[in-house]
Amino acid sequence: MKQLKLFTLVFLMVSSQIIGDTGKYTKNLEVAFPGVQMPEAWMTNHEPFRVIGNLYGVGGQDLSVFLITSDEGHILVNTAVEGSIKDISANIDSLGFSINDVKVLLSMQSHFDHTADLALIKELTGAKMYATKKDAPILEDGGVSDPHFGGVETFRPIKVDKIIKDGEIISVGNTKLKVHYHPGHTEGSSSYSMQVEESGKVYDVLIANMGTINPGKKMIVDPTYEGVSEDFAFTYKDQKMMSVDIWVAAHKSHYGFYDKYQPNQTYDPETFLDPDGYLDAIEALEIVYIKQVNVELKQKNDQ
Repeated sequence: MKQLKLFTLVFLMVSSQIIGDTGKYTKNLEVAFPGVQMPEAWMTNHEPFRVIGNLYGVGGQDLSVFLITSDEGHILVNTAVEGSIKDISANIDSLGFSINDVKVLLSMQSHFDHTADLALIKELTGAKMYATKKDAPILEDGGVSDPHFGGVETFRPIKVDKIIKDGEIISVGNTKLKVHYHPGHTEGSSSYSMQVEESGKVYDVLIANMGTINPGKKMIVDPTYEGVSEDFAFTYKDQKMMSVDIWVAAHKSHYGFYDKYQPNQTYDPETFLDPDGYLDAIEALEIVYIKQVNVELKQKNDQ
């Protein structure tokens, strides 16, 4: 009880310190990228839901945040934009868990819309931040060194405690989460997989970082970073080879959330069962990638 009261006090103190600072990084974005507006769905909360087993969605209307629970502490994957900690914490509470029990923080990609409140959660809970080698420097400088959207702090910098590698198993309690290096969207993008048993059936579950291509990303002509085209090609190939029954992604729009989930519906472990949709989504992204590469190759040859 004393620990809970102490955490509540610290949460209120830190939150009150941030009130006058609220929007600092959002303002940086507005200055750096004039005319860019934050989508309303990125700013709006969504009711928490159970994906399957001990995997829960605790994010907003579009930006995904995932909680993986265990008796010895939890793993939190992503945050949303600046200030999202309030809704994330409330969503976790409503599921009967506490953000204070988060032991490991992960991100799927080092962009502000998925990382903005990681540093604050680390400060409040003492959780350890794990990241891939390529995304770690960007997380630690608040996005300044991001080869696409860099040059300015777009989120609160966070110290990375551990570098994780492709194929590594992250263990917290009885949870075992496998790291998959899926670069392209960012140079250090990663997905995470686990197996979940429900009613005698074993499901292969993937928290997938999809190979989406942001506007302005270049593959061949003045590439956004060296090797970016090869990274995207690797990710599509690797993801298509994976055995996936149930999948979710960094944006609800990426995995057809609203076609699968109805508000306040009764829990069903097969709500997000969609192996064919998973492959279709990857192949659709790969087609977009191939078209862009072909356009850039033509530009290069015409020079």
